[in-house]
This record gives sequence, C-alpha cells and structure tokens, in this order.
Amino acid sequence: MPRLKHLALMFLAGMMLNATAFAVEYELETVATDLDQPWSVAMLPDASFLVTLRPGGLVHISPEGEQTAISGGPDTFYAGQGGYFDVVLHPDYAENGWLYLSYAHGDAEGNGTAIIRARLEDNRLVDIEQILLVSPLKDTPQHYGGRMAFKRDNTLLVTTGDGFEYREAAQDTNSELGKVLRITDSGATPDDNPFPNAGKGRVFTYGHRNPQGLVIQARTGDIYMHEHGPRGGDEVNHLLRGSNYGWPMISYGLDYSGAYVSPFTEAPGVALPRMYWSPSIAPSGMAFYNGDLFPEWKGQMFIGALVDQDVRRLVLEDGQLIEEERLFRELEQRIRDVRDLGDGYLYLLTDSATGSLIRVRPASRAQ
Repeated sequence: MPRLKHLALMFLAGMMLNATAFAVEYELETVATDLDQPWSVAMLPDASFLVTLRPGGLVHISPEGEQTAISGGPDTFYAGQGGYFDVVLHPDYAENGWLYLSYAHGDAEGNGTAIIRARLEDNRLVDIEQILLVSPLKDTPQHYGGRMAFKRDNTLLVTTGDGFEYREAAQDTNSELGKVLRITDSGATPDDNPFPNAGKGRVFTYGHRNPQGLVIQARTGDIYMHEHGPRGGDEVNHLLRGSNYGWPMISYGLDYSGAYVSPFTEAPGVALPRMYWSPSIAPSGMAFYNGDLFPEWKGQMFIGALVDQDVRRLVLEDGQLIEEERLFRELEQRIRDVRDLGDGYLYLLTDSATGSLIRVRPASRAQ
C-alpha cells in the first residue's frame, strides 16, 4: 500500500484583501503520488478516485491510495498543452454508470477538444462514445480549455480555448474555438441554446481565451469560469447564456511580445470579469466548498494557481470579490486542480511528472 504522508505542519490562514479575523487550521495528507502530470480528479461512490494524466492515462486510486491503470481510453494528441483533461461523473452515475472524459483529439495537422462518455468495468472503459468534437479543428497544440460541468438540467458545459493562433475566432459564434459549449448528456444539441442557427448551435457563451476552470454553485446554480490571460489579465467570469466575454476585443493583459492585445478593457455589450489578476497567476481548477468540516470556508470559491504555486480562496458577495487569500503555499507546487468531492474535504492535484493527490483536512487538534 502506498504510504499516506501527513505534512507535519498546521498553518494559519494568510491575509490578503479584507482578510478574515479567524484562523483556519488544516493538515495536508498525500493520498497518492508519482502521478504523471495529473490534470483532474473525480470521486466514485465507493470513495475511490479517478485521476486523468495528461500524457493519456486514467488511474483508479483506492481509498487507501493503491493505484490501478484504467485501459481502453481514447488515443490523444499529447503535445504542447494537449492530452487528457477533465473527468466528471454523470449526476445520475449511481444509476447509469456514465463518466465523461475530455481530451485533445487528432494530430499536429488537425486537433481539437473532444469528449467521450464511457462506463467503467473491471478497470477498463467500455461502451465508449465520442459525444463532442470541437469544430473547426486547428493545427496548434495550445489552448484547449477542456473543463466540464453538469448543469441542474443534466446538460453538460465544456470550455474550449481559442487555439492560441486563432484568437479572432473567439468572437465568431459559427466557430467553437474560445467558447463554452452546451450539449445534452448524450451529445445532442439542446433546442434552447442561445445561438441555434450559428455553426452547430452548441455555443453557450463566447469571447474566451483559454478557460481551465468551470464550476456551478450548488446553492444558486450560478456558473463561474476562469480563464488564462496572455501576460496578465487572468479572469474570473460569471457566465450568463449568450454573453460575450470580450476576448480579444478587450483584455487586461499584454501580448507575449509586450504589445497591446487591445487598447480597451471594456466595450459595449461585453460582460466584464468579476475579478482579474495582473500579473498572471495561471489559474487551473476551481471549486466551491460546500462541506461541513471547514465551516469558515463554506460557500467560498477556491482556484488553483500554476505560476504562483498556491490556491486562492475567494469570498464573493452579490457576485463581487470582497476577500482573497493565498493558501497551501507550503507545498511549493504548481496546483493543477482543486475540488470539493462531496465528502467534506478539499482535494488538490499538483502538476508535475511526479504529481500528487492531496487531501486538505482539519488539523488533528481541531477535529
């Protein structure tokens, strides 16, 4: 059995914008390690885990930390930022057994974000169906998006990137680059999408760059997403159907050359972010904490940061940021995913060739 390692450290909550007066004590427990570039984690009904590995692997991790490779997954374009991305369970997984995997489909000449649904049987994916392939394909191995979330009506949202070299396509509702798409759980196009006559009719929102965080607040059903800016301008957006979020018409960051992407930070008809970071923190992963083990954090948003190697705890009031705090800096690791998996804990994935699945639990003396 792989060892379970507790970091023998208890930390008080750090202070940033309007930080709270209370201190939250926690421990970090390594559930599994030596994971090759883990990207996303889901929890099965038996409290075991599924973790995607960007080079094209899916791993089952038992509650005790034992790892088993899952076979039968789709081939993937592992280059640049491509590979396996998100894994989520159908809201009725206990009844139908469907799980959903997003990944980079294709090759160097033509590739794009895709989704399969499948069932898990004896450590193998079976009944595999590709239910989405973003249109058009592109010839760049960057900016896939790839995060998924189920709405209350069991339709599925998926983020797509702009392909890096195709940023103008983010403003074209006939293209599925730089969008959030909405499909049914079987891959059909819902009749009530906001642009039924544009392209394949799957566009839900547009004007995005490279969204790698997507979460739906359980209490309200509100949809939040974050996306990478260029040099600065990482955004947190509140998504409303049919809305334009501006990329590349407006931006709070510079191009990598140092030139302006756009001289504008707002424009008529464009939804503005609820917050942004300049310089970039490179956000990845996103969760609302809904558990009871950390009552001080209940209802608050958590976002992983790749560049800053921490997790941002955000407090929103009426959709506006009123508090921000940096957590888990003691790991000194890029944080690829952060999840509330429903058992009261918070979970993190660190991003490296020997990445780890980490459980955030109340400090022993606080339990």
